[in-house]
Amino acid sequence: MREMKTRKEKSCGAVVINKDSTERKYLLIRSKGGVCGFPKGHVENGETEINTARREILEETGLFVDFIDGFRLVESYSFVKDDILIEKEVVYFLCEYSDQTPRPQESEISDIYLLDYKAALERLRFDSAKKVLLEAEKCLM
Repeated sequence: MREMKTRKEKSCGAVVINKDSTERKYLLIRSKGGVCGFPKGHVENGETEINTARREILEETGLFVDFIDGFRLVESYSFVKDDILIEKEVVYFLCEYSDQTPRPQESEISDIYLLDYKAALERLRFDSAKKVLLEAEKCLM
Protein backbone atom coordinates (compact mmCIF):
# COMPACT_ATOMS: atom_id res chain seq x y z
CA MET A 1 0.00 0.00 0.00
CA ARG A 2 1.49 3.33 -1.04
CA GLU A 3 1.52 6.40 1.15
CA MET A 4 -0.90 9.19 0.25
CA LYS A 5 0.48 12.63 -0.55
CA THR A 6 -0.42 15.35 1.95
CA ARG A 7 -0.99 19.04 1.38
CA LYS A 8 -1.61 21.75 3.97
CA GLU A 9 -4.10 24.53 3.24
CA LYS A 10 -4.98 27.60 5.26
CA SER A 11 -8.02 29.84 4.88
CA CYS A 12 -9.20 32.85 6.84
CA GLY A 13 -12.62 34.40 7.17
CA ALA A 14 -15.04 35.86 9.64
CA VAL A 15 -18.37 35.81 11.32
CA VAL A 16 -19.80 39.13 10.14
CA ILE A 17 -22.53 41.03 11.94
CA ASN A 18 -24.63 43.97 10.81
CA LYS A 19 -24.86 46.72 13.39
CA ASP A 20 -27.50 48.84 11.63
CA SER A 21 -30.45 47.58 13.67
CA THR A 22 -31.09 47.03 17.36
CA GLU A 23 -31.25 43.27 16.79
CA ARG A 24 -27.94 41.60 15.94
CA LYS A 25 -27.97 40.09 12.43
CA TYR A 26 -25.41 37.59 11.20
CA LEU A 27 -24.32 37.53 7.59
CA LEU A 28 -24.24 34.10 5.96
CA ILE A 29 -23.30 33.35 2.39
CA ARG A 30 -24.51 30.46 0.26
CA SER A 31 -21.95 29.13 -2.19
CA LYS A 32 -22.87 28.14 -5.73
CA GLY A 33 -22.65 24.57 -4.40
CA GLY A 34 -25.49 25.31 -1.97
CA VAL A 35 -23.54 25.33 1.30
CA CYS A 36 -24.24 28.15 3.78
CA GLY A 37 -21.40 29.50 5.86
CA PHE A 38 -19.18 32.48 6.51
CA PRO A 39 -17.05 34.45 4.05
CA LYS A 40 -13.58 32.91 3.88
CA GLY A 41 -10.82 31.97 1.48
CA HIS A 42 -7.24 30.88 0.97
CA VAL A 43 -4.30 32.85 2.30
CA GLU A 44 -2.28 34.30 -0.56
CA ASN A 45 1.51 34.71 -0.49
CA GLY A 46 2.64 37.17 2.15
CA GLU A 47 -0.85 37.93 3.46
CA THR A 48 -1.59 38.10 7.16
CA GLU A 49 -4.61 36.24 8.50
CA ILE A 50 -6.54 39.48 9.01
CA ASN A 51 -5.67 40.78 5.53
CA THR A 52 -6.89 37.49 4.03
CA ALA A 53 -10.16 37.68 5.94
CA ARG A 54 -10.66 41.34 5.00
CA ARG A 55 -9.98 40.62 1.30
CA GLU A 56 -12.26 37.59 1.18
CA ILE A 57 -15.13 39.43 2.88
CA LEU A 58 -14.78 42.29 0.41
CA GLU A 59 -14.57 39.94 -2.60
CA GLU A 60 -17.49 37.73 -1.55
CA THR A 61 -19.85 40.36 -0.10
CA GLY A 62 -18.63 43.80 -1.20
CA LEU A 63 -18.42 44.88 2.45
CA PHE A 64 -15.78 46.92 4.25
CA VAL A 65 -15.67 45.61 7.82
CA ASP A 66 -14.24 46.47 11.21
CA PHE A 67 -12.65 43.68 13.24
CA ILE A 68 -13.83 43.10 16.80
CA ASP A 69 -10.91 42.48 19.14
CA GLY A 70 -10.65 39.33 21.20
CA PHE A 71 -12.03 36.71 18.79
CA ARG A 72 -9.89 34.27 16.84
CA LEU A 73 -11.11 30.71 16.41
CA VAL A 74 -9.20 27.99 14.56
CA GLU A 75 -10.94 25.04 12.95
CA SER A 76 -8.86 22.09 11.68
CA TYR A 77 -9.98 19.14 9.62
CA SER A 78 -8.76 16.76 6.91
CA PHE A 79 -10.27 15.42 3.71
CA VAL A 80 -9.14 13.58 0.60
CA LYS A 81 -9.31 15.24 -2.81
CA ASP A 82 -7.83 13.73 -5.98
CA ASP A 83 -5.94 11.11 -3.92
CA ILE A 84 -4.30 13.83 -1.81
CA LEU A 85 -4.88 14.21 1.91
CA ILE A 86 -5.68 17.88 2.53
CA GLU A 87 -4.96 19.09 6.06
CA LYS A 88 -7.06 22.25 6.33
CA GLU A 89 -6.87 25.04 8.88
CA VAL A 90 -9.48 27.80 8.88
CA VAL A 91 -9.06 30.88 11.08
CA TYR A 92 -12.20 32.87 11.89
CA PHE A 93 -12.41 36.41 13.19
CA LEU A 94 -15.40 38.49 14.23
CA CYS A 95 -16.31 41.58 12.20
CA GLU A 96 -19.04 44.16 11.93
CA TYR A 97 -20.29 46.62 9.34
CA SER A 98 -22.92 49.30 8.97
CA ASP A 99 -24.39 51.59 6.31
CA GLN A 100 -23.61 49.17 3.45
CA THR A 101 -25.58 46.71 1.37
CA PRO A 102 -23.96 43.32 0.89
CA ARG A 103 -23.78 42.05 -2.66
CA PRO A 104 -22.79 38.49 -3.60
CA GLN A 105 -19.72 37.79 -5.71
CA GLU A 106 -21.45 36.45 -8.82
CA SER A 107 -18.83 33.83 -9.67
CA GLU A 108 -18.88 32.11 -6.25
CA ILE A 109 -21.83 33.21 -4.10
CA SER A 110 -25.49 32.58 -4.90
CA ASP A 111 -27.10 34.29 -1.89
CA ILE A 112 -26.39 36.42 1.15
CA TYR A 113 -28.58 36.21 4.24
CA LEU A 114 -28.88 38.52 7.26
CA LEU A 115 -30.33 36.44 10.06
CA ASP A 116 -30.76 36.55 13.80
CA TYR A 117 -28.77 34.02 15.83
CA LYS A 118 -31.44 31.30 15.93
CA ALA A 119 -32.24 31.51 12.20
CA ALA A 120 -28.53 31.56 11.31
CA LEU A 121 -27.91 28.49 13.46
CA GLU A 122 -30.75 26.66 11.70
CA ARG A 123 -29.44 27.62 8.24
CA LEU A 124 -25.95 26.20 8.91
CA ARG A 125 -25.61 22.52 7.99
CA PHE A 126 -22.26 21.59 9.53
CA ASP A 127 -21.68 21.28 13.27
CA SER A 128 -18.29 22.98 12.89
CA ALA A 129 -19.94 26.11 11.44
CA LYS A 130 -22.57 26.05 14.19
CA LYS A 131 -19.76 25.94 16.77
CA VAL A 132 -18.10 28.98 15.19
CA LEU A 133 -21.40 30.89 15.33
CA LEU A 134 -21.97 29.83 18.95
CA GLU A 135 -18.51 31.06 19.98
CA ALA A 136 -19.08 34.38 18.19
CA GLU A 137 -22.44 34.82 19.94
CA LYS A 138 -20.80 34.10 23.32
CA CYS A 139 -18.09 36.66 22.58
CA LEU A 140 -20.70 39.33 21.86
CA MET A 141 -22.72 38.76 25.04
